[in-house]
Amino acid sequence: MQEPTFLVLTALLDEPRHGYALITEIERISDDRTRMRVGTLYAVLDRLAGEGLIEIASEEIVNSRLRRTYRLTGAGATAVTEETDRLESLARAARTRLARRLPTTRPAGA
Repeated sequence: MQEPTFLVLTALLDEPRHGYALITEIERISDDRTRMRVGTLYAVLDRLAGEGLIEIASEEIVNSRLRRTYRLTGAGATAVTEETDRLESLARAARTRLARRLPTTRPAGA
Protein backbone atom coordinates (compact mmCIF):
# COMPACT_ATOMS: atom_id res chain seq x y z
CA MET A 1 0.00 0.00 0.00
CA GLN A 2 1.35 3.42 -0.92
CA GLU A 3 1.84 5.94 1.88
CA PRO A 4 -0.81 8.41 0.60
CA THR A 5 -3.38 5.60 0.56
CA PHE A 6 -2.45 4.50 4.08
CA LEU A 7 -2.63 8.07 5.38
CA VAL A 8 -6.05 8.75 3.83
CA LEU A 9 -7.48 5.53 5.25
CA THR A 10 -5.92 6.23 8.65
CA ALA A 11 -7.35 9.77 8.66
CA LEU A 12 -10.82 8.30 8.10
CA LEU A 13 -10.61 5.74 10.93
CA ASP A 14 -12.14 7.93 13.62
CA GLU A 15 -14.68 9.98 11.66
CA PRO A 16 -15.84 10.97 8.16
CA ARG A 17 -13.97 13.92 6.65
CA HIS A 18 -14.11 16.15 3.57
CA GLY A 19 -11.10 16.97 1.40
CA TYR A 20 -9.60 19.91 3.29
CA ALA A 21 -10.14 18.18 6.64
CA LEU A 22 -8.35 15.11 5.25
CA ILE A 23 -5.37 17.19 4.13
CA THR A 24 -5.17 18.78 7.58
CA GLU A 25 -5.53 15.46 9.40
CA ILE A 26 -2.86 13.82 7.22
CA GLU A 27 -0.45 16.62 8.13
CA ARG A 28 -1.26 16.09 11.81
CA ILE A 29 -0.93 12.30 11.66
CA SER A 30 2.42 12.57 9.89
CA ASP A 31 3.76 15.30 12.22
CA ASP A 32 3.80 17.67 9.21
CA ARG A 33 6.11 15.37 7.21
CA THR A 34 3.45 14.77 4.54
CA ARG A 35 1.64 17.57 2.75
CA MET A 36 -0.81 16.03 0.35
CA ARG A 37 -1.67 18.04 -2.74
CA VAL A 38 -5.31 18.42 -3.66
CA GLY A 39 -4.91 16.62 -6.98
CA THR A 40 -3.17 13.70 -5.32
CA LEU A 41 -5.84 13.50 -2.61
CA TYR A 42 -8.75 13.39 -5.02
CA ALA A 43 -7.04 10.79 -7.21
CA VAL A 44 -6.56 8.62 -4.09
CA LEU A 45 -10.17 9.21 -2.97
CA ASP A 46 -11.56 8.25 -6.40
CA ARG A 47 -9.45 5.08 -6.47
CA LEU A 48 -10.35 4.08 -2.90
CA ALA A 49 -14.05 4.63 -3.57
CA GLY A 50 -13.77 2.50 -6.71
CA GLU A 51 -12.12 -0.25 -4.65
CA GLY A 52 -14.87 -0.08 -2.02
CA LEU A 53 -12.51 0.99 0.79
CA ILE A 54 -14.27 4.33 1.31
CA GLU A 55 -17.65 5.74 0.42
CA ILE A 56 -19.32 9.12 0.24
CA ALA A 57 -20.94 9.86 3.59
CA SER A 58 -22.59 13.12 2.52
CA GLU A 59 -22.64 15.87 -0.07
CA GLU A 60 -23.49 19.52 0.46
CA ILE A 61 -23.03 22.82 -1.32
CA VAL A 62 -20.63 25.16 0.48
CA ASN A 63 -19.77 28.53 -1.10
CA SER A 64 -21.34 27.38 -4.39
CA ARG A 65 -19.09 24.28 -4.47
CA LEU A 66 -19.90 20.65 -3.85
CA ARG A 67 -18.31 19.30 -0.65
CA ARG A 68 -18.14 15.54 -0.32
CA THR A 69 -17.48 13.91 3.00
CA TYR A 70 -15.95 10.44 2.92
CA ARG A 71 -16.07 7.57 5.40
CA LEU A 72 -14.22 4.31 5.74
CA THR A 73 -16.00 1.07 4.86
CA GLY A 74 -15.50 -2.24 6.66
CA ALA A 75 -13.18 -3.31 3.85
CA GLY A 76 -11.22 -0.08 4.34
CA ALA A 77 -10.80 -0.75 8.06
CA THR A 78 -9.58 -4.26 7.25
CA ALA A 79 -7.08 -2.86 4.75
CA VAL A 80 -5.70 -0.44 7.36
CA THR A 81 -5.41 -3.27 9.90
CA GLU A 82 -3.54 -5.50 7.46
CA GLU A 83 -1.19 -2.72 6.38
CA THR A 84 -0.51 -1.71 9.99
CA ASP A 85 0.39 -5.33 10.80
CA ARG A 86 2.68 -5.47 7.76
CA LEU A 87 4.45 -2.24 8.69
CA GLU A 88 4.89 -3.37 12.31
CA SER A 89 6.45 -6.62 11.08
CA LEU A 90 8.88 -4.71 8.86
CA ALA A 91 9.78 -2.38 11.73
CA ARG A 92 10.45 -5.37 14.03
CA ALA A 93 12.74 -6.91 11.42
CA ALA A 94 14.63 -3.64 11.06
CA ARG A 95 14.98 -3.24 14.85
CA THR A 96 16.32 -6.77 15.17
CA ARG A 97 18.92 -6.15 12.49
CA LEU A 98 19.84 -2.78 13.96
CA ALA A 99 20.37 -4.32 17.37
CA ARG A 100 22.80 -6.85 15.85
CA ARG A 101 24.61 -4.19 13.84
CA LEU A 102 25.04 -1.47 16.45
CA PRO A 103 27.95 -1.92 18.79
CA THR A 104 27.19 -2.08 22.49
CA THR A 105 28.31 0.93 24.44
CA ARG A 106 31.20 0.42 26.79
CA PRO A 107 31.72 2.35 30.00
CA ALA A 108 34.30 5.13 29.71
CA GLY A 109 37.80 3.92 30.51
CA ALA A 110 37.05 0.27 29.80
